[in-house]
Amino acid sequence: MITFDVERIRQDFPILRQKVRGKPLVYLDSAATSQKPQVVIEAISNYYQAENANIHRGVYYLSEIATKAYEDTRLKVKETINANSIKEIVFVRGSTEGINLVASSYGRKNAKEGDEIVISAMEHHSNIVPWQMLCEETGAKLRVIPINDEGELIVEEFEKLLNKKTKLVAIVHTSNSLGTINPIKRLVDIAHDRNVPVLVDGAQALPHGKIDVKKLGCDFFVFSSHKVFGPTGVGVLYAKETLLEKMAPYQGGGDMIKSVTFEKTLYNDLPYRFEAGTPNIAGVIGLSKALDYVAGIGYDKIAAHEHELLNHATAALSTIKTLRIIGTAREKAAVISFVIEGIHPHDVGTILDRDGIAVRTGHHCTQPVMERFKVPATSRASFAFYNTKAEADFLVKGLHNVIKLMN
Repeated sequence: MITFDVERIRQDFPILRQKVRGKPLVYLDSAATSQKPQVVIEAISNYYQAENANIHRGVYYLSEIATKAYEDTRLKVKETINANSIKEIVFVRGSTEGINLVASSYGRKNAKEGDEIVISAMEHHSNIVPWQMLCEETGAKLRVIPINDEGELIVEEFEKLLNKKTKLVAIVHTSNSLGTINPIKRLVDIAHDRNVPVLVDGAQALPHGKIDVKKLGCDFFVFSSHKVFGPTGVGVLYAKETLLEKMAPYQGGGDMIKSVTFEKTLYNDLPYRFEAGTPNIAGVIGLSKALDYVAGIGYDKIAAHEHELLNHATAALSTIKTLRIIGTAREKAAVISFVIEGIHPHDVGTILDRDGIAVRTGHHCTQPVMERFKVPATSRASFAFYNTKAEADFLVKGLHNVIKLMN
């Protein structure tokens, strides 16, 4: 049995000690953004108080220590996801920008009229819209892998979609609205057998378990700092060095160049040619502390605790007769979307808020998923390692109150 002291961990998150409308905060929206431990908050504050300077440009003390902290984070990310080199780690604003970078720099060069991009029916809008824009620009077509009634990809249909026209597969690792964990390695192997590269949206994956890009075999992988207990406004694009070398810069500006004249610009080495302008230095430093914090707890312990939470919350919610869970995959993260007969999800969220319970309501930036399950929206409770079984019970109690008030 892996011991896990959740009450001790909760002490590291100051926001969890506050009250909302006179009630203890029950935060069940970590899939939207995770809360931040004190060490991350202090790291950001310390940067601005004692280390604030621009990076890569100064020869003075503050610039040197800020640059070191920034680049140390790049090395930490490389080790965290087991990339081959720091050249494969590009800092961006989030998973969304990472996907847009690939769509722009890789997609424009490799996709032409009649070619195909394959995504799945459970994608976040950020892994749909950039590819739609690419298709509109190039004349390529978007193909979609269907999902079954449990919210799982139909792998056999995926195999049928792949052909000589397929230029890229872009697929989510863990669904933000269904909780489904996709068999990424299997999907990558299938695609690679046909010489098709794969981008993995890992925004919801890294907060819940260890990621090894070598084992997955993917060509691109993106994640966001704010989902993994770090600051907002920072993300990472991992890409194989051989692919990055052939890609043109996504944006132009300072720090992504070696030299500039009015006649010609020489671009910087990897990964810097993809990082134009002054970055979110404090955010990157905060991400480093977040990754340290998660590693200190242990991915195995986190996964075990969240699996218990998922099972407990699923069983408890299933006792409500008028409640239907949307997304019942066999492999699933601690995310539960549901609808209650006769009650709009927005009303559910509003009433729960009166009891200090924070859940997400709406389409969760996955409108095609809502259409697939023929619902306008869902309520979503998403758990992290700082949540407790008691909080799941508070949710169930709150939902009984919702049903009583609305009927």
